[in-house]
Amino acid sequence: MSSYYDDVYAIVCRIPPGRVSTYGRIAAMTAVPRGARGVGWALHALGPAQARHVPWWRVINAAGRISNEYHADLQRALLEAEGVVFDEYGCVDLDKYLWDGKPS
Repeated sequence: MSSYYDDVYAIVCRIPPGRVSTYGRIAAMTAVPRGARGVGWALHALGPAQARHVPWWRVINAAGRISNEYHADLQRALLEAEGVVFDEYGCVDLDKYLWDGKPS
């Protein structure tokens, strides 16, 4: 039986490079569909070894912004390296880059 965090990690691993999802959209795919904060806690709990395999940087907030206050510069750099573009306000165009949740 997998844990909630394991479920979150499995979903985040499905986000293809060059796409993003939101905390709320990830939560909606779990057993706690209104648990956006829980998704944030799960990603925050990643250890260094897990963080190399779970693409945490592809999860942003519903406004299209990075809300990770600990590694915001790294998250942005990783997304930009995958071709995700930020506007002058630091937002990602969700109409263009939002992952639809379907297998890639």
